[in-house]
Amino acid sequence: MKKLLALTVCICSGSVQAKQDICVFDLLGKAGESYKMMEEWALAAKVWNADVRLIAYQNEEKADNDFKSGKCAAIYMTTMRARAYNKFAGSIDALGGVPSNAIANKAIVYVLDKRNIKRLKTTIDNVEYEVGGIGQIGPAYIFVKDRNINTIEKGTGKKFAVLEYDKAQIAMVKRVGAIPVLSDVSDFVGKFNKGQVEMVGAPAYAFKPLEMDKGLGANGALFNFPVLNVTADLIFNTDKFPNNFGMQSRDWFIKQLPRQFAMVKRLEDSIPAKYRMNLSKDEKEKYQKLLREGRIDLTKQGVYDATMMSVLKKARCAIERTNFECSISGE
Repeated sequence: MKKLLALTVCICSGSVQAKQDICVFDLLGKAGESYKMMEEWALAAKVWNADVRLIAYQNEEKADNDFKSGKCAAIYMTTMRARAYNKFAGSIDALGGVPSNAIANKAIVYVLDKRNIKRLKTTIDNVEYEVGGIGQIGPAYIFVKDRNINTIEKGTGKKFAVLEYDKAQIAMVKRVGAIPVLSDVSDFVGKFNKGQVEMVGAPAYAFKPLEMDKGLGANGALFNFPVLNVTADLIFNTDKFPNNFGMQSRDWFIKQLPRQFAMVKRLEDSIPAKYRMNLSKDEKEKYQKLLREGRIDLTKQGVYDATMMSVLKKARCAIERTNFECSISGE
């Protein structure tokens, strides 16, 4: 009987994974919406035979470095930085690629579909990484300190805070003639608030907690035109998690989308209307063409995934069939 009990314990213990630490980046640390969502994910992960512990980071670069060094078995961070681990999923945040919540929903659901399992795995330095989920953070808008900067041409020569690791942002800012000021997620809004830059792109997620009204002052504004859709990726080391963990995790993330989009709407509605500035129809189309040209160039350079660019175009044209790009090739 004792031998049978010992054998049972041995077999059971072999199926139990060691505790996995998860690096979770949120601008607001444990108080942020993203971290709170990941707390719920951690509870769900126990059902998938994973015993995870979340570690909160307000510095995204440090979180990434700890993941690279093996301190964490997985990381939840902005898709723009996560692109280094998976270009297919990482290209969902392409500039101008997802101009509405309806398109964002279609794109995220498509990427996480089980038919894309091979595209969601990447081997880097003999380590297999897998995308375990995509979270919606929301559309990013251009904020300006002077509402008179209301055309592309008027942005020429103005300082624009960009994320130093995102080649796409740097290239696009240069394309409009503005001056890119290299920044990190932890300080890009701070530079705008302190007057070190005249322009910055950010989602509503950052507005209230980072006190962007201080940067806007009495004459600032945000263009009511999303330049990109910000998401976050869960990237994990496949070898450190149970079989089918990725599929179960991705299914869980898809089920969270309705409330995540509700969160985005709540945060956007909280921005005072006095700051919003609508662009003319001609100016919007000018921006769309500029962003499209930029995406095509960046895809040729290998920054964006060509398959994802085609998927995003189909999603845009399914929602906005009369858009000028739907009748021309190129993506």
